[in-house]
Amino acid sequence: MNDTNHSWVSEFVLLGLSSSKELQPFLFVIFLLLYTGILLGNFLIILTVTSDACLHTTMYFLLANLSFTNICFASLTTPKMISDLLKEHKTISFEGCQAQIFFLHLFGGGEMVLLVSMTYDHYVAICKPLHYMTIMSRHVCIILVAIESCIGLIHTLSQLAFTVNLPSCGPNQVDSFFCDLPLVTKLACIDMYVISLVVVVNSGFLSMGSFVLLVFSYTVILITVRKHSSANMAKARSTLTAHIMVVTLFFGPCIFTYAWPFSSYSVDKVLAVFYAICTPFLNPVIYTLRNKEVKSAMSKLKSRYLKPGQFSAALSNVLFLEIN
Repeated sequence: MNDTNHSWVSEFVLLGLSSSKELQPFLFVIFLLLYTGILLGNFLIILTVTSDACLHTTMYFLLANLSFTNICFASLTTPKMISDLLKEHKTISFEGCQAQIFFLHLFGGGEMVLLVSMTYDHYVAICKPLHYMTIMSRHVCIILVAIESCIGLIHTLSQLAFTVNLPSCGPNQVDSFFCDLPLVTKLACIDMYVISLVVVVNSGFLSMGSFVLLVFSYTVILITVRKHSSANMAKARSTLTAHIMVVTLFFGPCIFTYAWPFSSYSVDKVLAVFYAICTPFLNPVIYTLRNKEVKSAMSKLKSRYLKPGQFSAALSNVLFLEIN
């Protein structure tokens, strides 16, 4: 196709979750509550970890970073999706679409590496407990977070390098509630087989590689845990179970969505909602409910800022001032 026949779209139309006008107010309330839960739950974990000295360890440092990543990841798509549920025309600018893709893969790729880092931390804590403080030092924590950021940046730049300047022939409808890379590349008016293959290999290598590494690590850890029966090992099993649940919730939809051959790719909006909204919402719930140290630290935080009778005393003072 000649360059003269190429056109550049200035905006994309997002078809959203549903075209039913009767269903959209209901979805608005549901996802508004979910997003509020994402912000409150993850901010609470960050506040708890930073305010309690007992949680100033590598495991909880990585957990706080996971909560921060969850907030960023969910905030890229959810607020616009919620506002679009009240609009008849759901559009996003070309630049906004590219920015959405960039940051989604930046934080998504970084979260994969972060989950691998958390598994390595569990491996050292369970398999080499006597050397844990030496191996997992503060310096190592900073290096792990730096690696997470670098790999996420390399991943997203390599994705956009092949797609940012693709010519469009006019169709600009994205059948989702956010700009998803496989859907945007389908709108290009050139043969996308090679580029689609590169994108699949890129995403597939990162997601499948991380997942295989996690499975191998879990196997080694579970074999080690099986040989012990102490209280510490019971605690390790609980922590490991929570981590396995988080990994399954995140990697399952991502592998199906981004590592699937584009020739047979079909969008599953349920999976998109699951890894973009539900997983960031469930992560703090899973780690809080299954972690006694975090629950204990939250209780201390509650008693520190919400002392018994503090609210009633403040309310009484307000009523007294109004009466007088």
